[in-house]
Amino acid sequence: MPIEEPPYSIERRAPYYEVRRYENTIVAETFVNGDLDEASRSGFKILAGYIFGKNESQTEIAMTAPVTLSGKGEKQVLQFSMPRSFSMQKLPRPNDQKVHLREIPSRRIAVYRYSGSWSQQLFDEKLQFFLSELNKDAVPLKGEPIFARFNSPFSLWFLRRNEIWIQLDDRSLPSNPSSIDGQ
Repeated sequence: MPIEEPPYSIERRAPYYEVRRYENTIVAETFVNGDLDEASRSGFKILAGYIFGKNESQTEIAMTAPVTLSGKGEKQVLQFSMPRSFSMQKLPRPNDQKVHLREIPSRRIAVYRYSGSWSQQLFDEKLQFFLSELNKDAVPLKGEPIFARFNSPFSLWFLRRNEIWIQLDDRSLPSNPSSIDGQ
C-alpha cells in the first residue's frame, strides 16, 4: 500500500541528483542524542508514540515517508511528515514534551537517491560523492545534510529507498547544460 509523501515538483535533473521544490510541510520532530543508529531508534519510538495515539485526543495518525534525520555530531533531529489532511490547528497536541510540531516553509532541495543499508558508513560514502557532484556544478547549498528513509526496517536492504537531502541557498542554480537540465 502506498505511503503518503510530502508533495514536491522536480525543478532540475542532473546525472546523479535532482533538485526538488517541496511545498510547506508539517512535521512532528524530536531532538535526540547519539549516532545515526542510536538517534534513529530513540527518536522513532518517541514519534511513533505520538502518531499511534499518545496525544491529547488519542488520535492515530497515518505513517508517512520519509523519516528524516539530520544534525551535527551527537545532536540529531528526527522528523515524521504529517499527512496533508492535517493543518497545524487540526493536529492533536502531543502528550510527550519531547514531540514538537512545526511547519517547514516551501524549500528547494538537492536530492541524491540510493539503495542499501542504513549504516553511517554507507551514508558518509554517498554523502561525499553527492557533495563532490554538487561542488562540480557549483550548486549553492544551505544547511546540513538530511538522511531520508522511505522503507520499513523490515524491508530487504537492497530494496530500500534512501535519499540524502541538502537544502539549496535561495540564489539561483547555475545553468550548466552538461550537468543540469531544467524540467
